[in-house]
Amino acid sequence: MPSGTTTLSPDAARRLRLRTQGLALPDGGQAAASPVDVVRRMVALQGQDLPAVLRAIAVRSRAGTTLDDVRAAFDGGELVRGWTQRGTLFATTPRDLAGLVSLTGERVTHLGRRVREAEGLDDALVDRAETITRELLAASEGITRAEMIDLWQQAGVPIEGQRGYHLIVTLALRGVLHWGPFAGAQQRMVATPVAVPAEQPDAALRRIARSYFTSRGPATVDDLAWWLGLPKTPVRAAVAALREAEPDALAEVTVDGRAMLVGGGVLGGTARRDIGLDEPGGVVLAPGFDEIVLGYQDRELVADAEAMRTVVPFTNGIFRPAVLLDGRLIGTWRRAPKSGEAPYELVPDVAAPDRAAVEEAVAAWPLG
Repeated sequence: MPSGTTTLSPDAARRLRLRTQGLALPDGGQAAASPVDVVRRMVALQGQDLPAVLRAIAVRSRAGTTLDDVRAAFDGGELVRGWTQRGTLFATTPRDLAGLVSLTGERVTHLGRRVREAEGLDDALVDRAETITRELLAASEGITRAEMIDLWQQAGVPIEGQRGYHLIVTLALRGVLHWGPFAGAQQRMVATPVAVPAEQPDAALRRIARSYFTSRGPATVDDLAWWLGLPKTPVRAAVAALREAEPDALAEVTVDGRAMLVGGGVLGGTARRDIGLDEPGGVVLAPGFDEIVLGYQDRELVADAEAMRTVVPFTNGIFRPAVLLDGRLIGTWRRAPKSGEAPYELVPDVAAPDRAAVEEAVAAWPLG
């Protein structure tokens, strides 16, 4: 075992993840973070479901934070949403939008080439759409998806089938546009400014790696590579370079014999009892597509196969809102169950007191 490595039981590791994820604090403490602080610390939160990611940010923010507070951060340009990695939408900050796209944009664009070709979207057509889109966005304060599709159609850009969607994704990955301020319940697409001076990709990768382990640890380097959608070799090299240049940036822990990393300040000099790792935690509710489940390639620490089937019951990639007990996934919950429908669905053998705690937590959920 490497010198300085801390050994954690799986229970302690799960509790630590809840702390680093901002979903639980010891002794019932309250977060002091604003929505922008939350996203900046976590780099990005999976956001293809807009209502879910607004709640994911709010539940990690200071007590009393509302969904309107989160929307206001988007309206003010402090938060944005874009296709940053794995062909998926994430909520992030303008700085990290630029950093992530610099790392992943070319790769994801290349991986989507066959799909675009099947839709009849060759490079010349995408280039034409880009020119038109830049002109449209420069002359507006933002355009909804429907408005963009209509304007493309008027300009003779083919948008039948899934072409409009794939054009939006491709232009986002080219750094042309992103989702920004709200127009009612929807976001408007706005122009993505060029970051000056632009952060070098290798520096961005080291910085993002540090933030990932600080806000999601304990986790493996392979978890980070999967989360970014990048090959393992350059990610491993970046983490190694970070640890060599800044030995205190990350700390190693072992969980059931597996080497994992956390932010360097998470455990350093702090007694375990003071951050609550030796005391069982209670019920934590997370919205759909939350990073506590989706932020890792290997989810075995948090969920067994049976629990995962409750969260992802079909093969459609839909991740339901999650119920966690002491950091372990035990089922799903509903914000607004239909008449006669239970507000939660739990795996078998959950004790009656824990079921009561889940019901109480669902009833007390503050975010609508």
